[in-house]
Amino acid sequence: MKKSALPDPFEAARTTKGYGEMNDQNDPVTMILGLKDVRKCAHNWKTFQSGATPGRIVVPSEVNIRDTRQIPFEVDPPEHKAYRAIVEPWFKRPLEAGYSAALTEQIHAIIDEVLTMDSVEVVEGFSLRLQSRALTLLLNTPYEEAETWISWGTHVFRSEGNALDGEKANILYDYIDENISKAIENPGNDLYSMLLKATLDGKKLTREEIKGVVVLTFSGGRDTIINAVTNAVAYFAEHPESLHKLKNEPEIAGKAVEELIRYFSPLTHMGRVVTEDTEVCEHAVKADSRISLCWASANRDDRVFENPNEVVLDRKINPHVAFGFGTHNCLGATHARQIMNILVNTLAEKVKSIDIIDYKENIEDLDQFKRKVGYDKLTVKFNGQ
Repeated sequence: MKKSALPDPFEAARTTKGYGEMNDQNDPVTMILGLKDVRKCAHNWKTFQSGATPGRIVVPSEVNIRDTRQIPFEVDPPEHKAYRAIVEPWFKRPLEAGYSAALTEQIHAIIDEVLTMDSVEVVEGFSLRLQSRALTLLLNTPYEEAETWISWGTHVFRSEGNALDGEKANILYDYIDENISKAIENPGNDLYSMLLKATLDGKKLTREEIKGVVVLTFSGGRDTIINAVTNAVAYFAEHPESLHKLKNEPEIAGKAVEELIRYFSPLTHMGRVVTEDTEVCEHAVKADSRISLCWASANRDDRVFENPNEVVLDRKINPHVAFGFGTHNCLGATHARQIMNILVNTLAEKVKSIDIIDYKENIEDLDQFKRKVGYDKLTVKFNGQ
């Protein structure tokens, strides 16, 4: 099997039962595996809610390390719509020409740099740097701030050997509090200042609401973009013909990005809390228990996707759910898509081949399932055209 392959550990359970089960810190989760069932549950926010105890819909649960509600991620309708209306225009800015040009300049610069190196460790030396620098555009903060975020490492709430690290999380919370205070004293054109000006039902957002939006911005797009970028580099290393195809057919880049994201599914799943006794996949679930919407499994459902375990760069029909589905589709999807589109096009333009020198896979332990989500380390050499 190729080093870049991401096997589907859910196939047997998806085709026989439609669900799986895992324990998460003594708060069990029923994992919904088929695309149709995942979409159905995601749509039914009344029965499967996001607005539960802050941190509980995340798997692994973050209830023990935070009490700040991430907004609008952990809010249900009708309040969700009002919050989303405030922040959505800001998160659509990656479509603007100036934003896209700045992002292109950033990605060109980092690829030009690694092309001069004998080797680079992709996770921290390329993907984390790319993600952090791009985040300065999303927050509209100085480029130099990226160095602070890079120093935190690849995870916001995790450290080596500790899946949930409260002390590390506090570094982020203290940083955000400090920047909210700075924006109060000296308003600017950044995300903090925009949120301070915003109103909801005629009232200013509270400090805790602002913090909730910013925490989501930092945590929601960190691991996921790092995984997507790193996996893309590994894939192109083992499929140089794909780089050649994209160079000769740049018009398929958009489809290629959607296909890579479907195949990689950088976020395995997201939870919901059950509000009443019900059934999923003919399986009883109790009120106040948890389900997870397993995007990674749904995106390999062979009832929907032909040859689901292959990357088909110009796949014609691709209703993947890697960015979620329904009310809570990913707020940062526009930013992530722009990063991946520019990255894919730039690699095709500037890189002839990529050699994998060494790697260590990142395997998620989901009880009965063990899923490769990416890499802890990936050392490569980029070779120019």
